[in-house]
Amino acid sequence: MKKPLLYPVVFMTAVTAVFISVLAAFNQVTANTVKFNNENELRHKILYVFDILPERDDPKESEEIFNNRIAEKNFGNITGYAFMDGNEEKAYAIPISGPGLWGSITGYLGLNKDFTRIIGIEFITQTETPGLGGRISEDDYKKQYRSIDITSPVNGNYIISRPGKGGNVDAISGATQTSAAVVKFINEDLAEFFKTVEVSNQ
Repeated sequence: MKKPLLYPVVFMTAVTAVFISVLAAFNQVTANTVKFNNENELRHKILYVFDILPERDDPKESEEIFNNRIAEKNFGNITGYAFMDGNEEKAYAIPISGPGLWGSITGYLGLNKDFTRIIGIEFITQTETPGLGGRISEDDYKKQYRSIDITSPVNGNYIISRPGKGGNVDAISGATQTSAAVVKFINEDLAEFFKTVEVSNQ
């Protein structure tokens, strides 16, 4: 005798409800851990910009350093971070973003207190090709942005790919388009930032 059509419908509904309940419960249990991990990743990246990462890869230590030394900072409509020494602001991390070859790239660029030098860079999100454009997240590329003098831009550009005149950053071999895209939006965001700072100081 054939089972009525209603049976498989009720069965599948019950199974679906069970799985949804399990997933919801799992999400609830892990929500705080996921939130902490996401926040810790951002803290780690901001500390990297300022080159003050703890010697050990310890999330709790990173959190302590961040809470003691980093403060949110508004520059007009731009929100970034300030590296603090007591009550004195020593350096800044400002947001940067733009299109890469395959998707949007976001990150933070470090500037010294008087905005004459880039002191570091870190990327928050990027979807470039692993082993090619994705290498912008590797230390070898990012270390080039430590201590770059930006007091004499060339044709309005602060970052210039070598071997161009005034070049200060090497492009990634095999990822010319991603490298050029990063340089382009950094220059654009820096120009916009300096305009914002000038307006807010008037």
